[in-house]
Amino acid sequence: MRRSVLLVPTAGGGLWSARSGGVRWICGFTDEAALARFALHHSYGDQPMDYAALLGARIVDEVVPSLDEPAGLAVDIATEDGSMFFPPVTGIVPDGVAVDSGEAQEGRGRGR
Repeated sequence: MRRSVLLVPTAGGGLWSARSGGVRWICGFTDEAALARFALHHSYGDQPMDYAALLGARIVDEVVPSLDEPAGLAVDIATEDGSMFFPPVTGIVPDGVAVDSGEAQEGRGRGR
């Protein structure tokens, strides 16, 4: 996942995400076909869905820590048998924002 280029939809000047279970999930897709399946349900009519191409490592090492809440990476969520989730825990995100590290800064990496 860290070396993979993921296509992340953009909206309102930022990356598209969804909240579930107290976690903000950045949604990435492994290819244009997976992104297109997602876009069928989440885009506005015939409008194309804008996206950024980012390395998985950049998402979990830079984007996730910049958010002010527990966040993880959800990959290919519109693919029935191929979805993968990388939660905000040690070994996936930096220890300072991992919900299980004990190092999370106040207001970051832990639910409020």
